[in-house]
Amino acid sequence: MILRRHNRILVFGLTGRQATFWAGKMIAYGAPIVGGVNPRKPGIQHLGLPVWASAKDASANCEFDTALLFVPTTAALSATVDALEAGAKVVICLTEHVPVRDVMKMVAMANRCHACLIGPNTAGLVTPGETFAGIMPAFNAQVFRPGEVGVVSRSGSLGTLVCLNLVQSGLGISAFCGVGGDPIIGTTSRQALAVMAVDRKTKAIVLCGEIGGSAEEEAAEYAATISKPVVAFVAGRSAPVGKRMGHAGAIVSGRTGTFASKVRALERNGVAVAHLPSAIPDLVADALQIRPQSRSGPET
Repeated sequence: MILRRHNRILVFGLTGRQATFWAGKMIAYGAPIVGGVNPRKPGIQHLGLPVWASAKDASANCEFDTALLFVPTTAALSATVDALEAGAKVVICLTEHVPVRDVMKMVAMANRCHACLIGPNTAGLVTPGETFAGIMPAFNAQVFRPGEVGVVSRSGSLGTLVCLNLVQSGLGISAFCGVGGDPIIGTTSRQALAVMAVDRKTKAIVLCGEIGGSAEEEAAEYAATISKPVVAFVAGRSAPVGKRMGHAGAIVSGRTGTFASKVRALERNGVAVAHLPSAIPDLVADALQIRPQSRSGPET
């Protein structure tokens, strides 16, 4: 899913502190937020926007296609159901550590509704120069500048660093998708890669992965079938077996989901793997056949 400026956003938990901060940044950036949802504060105005008791109530008063969830773990499932039943085609769930059973129900319902679930535990979506939804610093020109490189990341902080390195090297970002770091998520790295593969503004793709699970191996197999170059970085090279590293999904069990197995799969399928995030821009430039002297630093 690549968010566009025409996507109209309904924010669950709009009146909370974090949602207030980030929704304010989104509005200033030009993201069309239509209102918020808080079952305990229906009828009030917040950030100059109406607040409803549910997405169903909101749909009777305005149109939206995207739901952004700033909700606690216990409310993630009910908020997703409410949003999908009200007609949302994209649900972006920022909440982390959502119970696995709830996530499975969220994914199943999104599939039944032919909708897209991003997350849980996503940092959100950014389309530089257009819009964003989530907790990524789209408004910082040192991190996000329009360009030709799509970035897919399980980690928001790693994705931010990679985008910063790309922009500082003179490259730009076509779109960012934070797929999320929980063990089960709605949109996988492979699916996000497929979206970037057909996006006309994206000329190269960076895949930011980490130990645990099989997301990178599955994405690697798909990368071998597309014409756009893919560059990757895998976090967790020194992580001990059985030790969770930040994300609930970043844990190695036995011989599966290891750093080495992911790198082997990526390289076997023609994906250049950077051993440091700072090396990514040069690999991307090489893939795009851009001479280093043709790249300039970010505008200030």
